[in-house]
Amino acid sequence: MVRKVAGWVALAVGAFLLMAAALGQFWAPGNAEKTPLEVNTTTRLSGVAQKLNAATRQVDDLPVNATSVTKSDTNRSDDKVVAFVTTTCLVVDKGDVPDCVDAKDPQHRLVTASSDTFATDRHDALAVNDKKYLAADAEPHEGLVNKFPFNVQKKTYRFWDGILDSAVPAKYDRTEKLQGLTTYKFGVDVPSTPAEVLSGVQGLYTQRKAIWVEPRTGSIVKQTQDETRTLPNGDPLLTLNLEYQPDTVTKAVHDAEGKASSLRLLTGIIPIVGLVGGLLMIALGLWLLLGGRRRDAESGAAPEGAPGFSFAR
Repeated sequence: MVRKVAGWVALAVGAFLLMAAALGQFWAPGNAEKTPLEVNTTTRLSGVAQKLNAATRQVDDLPVNATSVTKSDTNRSDDKVVAFVTTTCLVVDKGDVPDCVDAKDPQHRLVTASSDTFATDRHDALAVNDKKYLAADAEPHEGLVNKFPFNVQKKTYRFWDGILDSAVPAKYDRTEKLQGLTTYKFGVDVPSTPAEVLSGVQGLYTQRKAIWVEPRTGSIVKQTQDETRTLPNGDPLLTLNLEYQPDTVTKAVHDAEGKASSLRLLTGIIPIVGLVGGLLMIALGLWLLLGGRRRDAESGAAPEGAPGFSFAR
């Protein structure tokens, strides 16, 4: 009786493991590999800027901080697409400066401030311009906007540039360890291009950017950028040299590492362990059940649960 119970238990465990393997193999990639609907992230960069002083007509060297806050709009998002609002503020690092100040700041610490509304596919991270996900005044986007797709490839992607209002090539450069995390480094190189460099001001725009991406999740964990904006005649307006602050990098690495580990468990480890373990448990269950019956038959004993017979002498 014990052998029979153990056999049925092994079969049940084996069936459960095979089901888990099937879910990890076929369900998880399409359902777990999605940008969350609830997003609220703050990214901070710091560096230096050379900015034209309108009063003195001289270029001032300034320490600056940039803060970007990205929040999802759950009311406009659904199972396939997530909508975002991003606000970005660049301020002079002077005094006890907050993340952002307004144009009336008495110390004149505001350099630029902007906001952006967009929507992206929750799996491949590409911009989606369907009006049901966007406010009426939202501008169309293209390419990747705030992250890379899941399972990043070593190739060139199109990445959104808000100054040019178009996507530019982000080329795979190399694989690099960042605080122990394996990342893919991509490079963006925008040559001198006509653009609206400040609100209502036309000029020339140049950008060189490096982006470190965790390849399993597509999360950006570090970024540096060197940017120049000039008037058409070449007179300087603004030069920026920025990079993620150390705390921002550390948090991004930690978050990406945790999400990548969860995805590897769901889509890699569970299917293999479930398949191998499930087959072994089913084989064990059948051996316990069928082996017990075979021994009962060979010994002439009645199978468990069958009526016994005896012959009178």
